[in-house]
Amino acid sequence: MTLGFRIRPVTIRVDAALCARAAKLPAANIGDVVHRMQTMRGGFRAFGGSLAVAGPAFTVKARPGDNLMLHRAIDLAAPGDVIVVDAGGDLGIATTGELMLGWAARRGIAAVVIDGAIRDAAQLGAMELGVWARGVTPSGPYKDGPGEIGCPIACGGQVVMPGDLIMADEDGVVVIPLADAAAAIAAAEDHNAKEMQAQAAIDAGSWDRGWVMDALRAKGCEGA
Repeated sequence: MTLGFRIRPVTIRVDAALCARAAKLPAANIGDVVHRMQTMRGGFRAFGGSLAVAGPAFTVKARPGDNLMLHRAIDLAAPGDVIVVDAGGDLGIATTGELMLGWAARRGIAAVVIDGAIRDAAQLGAMELGVWARGVTPSGPYKDGPGEIGCPIACGGQVVMPGDLIMADEDGVVVIPLADAAAAIAAAEDHNAKEMQAQAAIDAGSWDRGWVMDALRAKGCEGA
């Protein structure tokens, strides 16, 4: 029975140029244009030296507290990939730390996103690598398995398929299905431009607030 001990190649990835465009946008803007449906749940913190990253998902499913498959994934992932790990949300044992992630940075991995815990937090901030995790603990991992690579996973309340677009910044992580990535990033760029216009109006003291009263009156708000 191979279920639980499988490694599948990741052969389809979101376009690198699209990832570069996504990395210039706030995760919040991307989340807005996909109707707030594609953001990982709150609690993911940025621990690495890179605080805004976008790249194709390289998926790993790990037994909580075990990193055997993550070790193999770091060797298999392509430069620019974002390794996304379903570690069951467990915070009792770290899934990875300084040595593994230092090797990931050396191999050109863009980021690692873990639905679980890391350790060596102080050292991670000095690396040229994005690291997002749910927490930190000094307790180290086992290396026994089981686990899977290159399969669909659930991470932070989102389904992640190999090759999907992952974008993360200090607000958290957004997952965009591969087939929807181009349209979503184009819409997010337009949305970001509008927000920049609003910020300019705020800075100038001229932000139009009439829409607030219009919305309240449309709902029959007394006193509006």
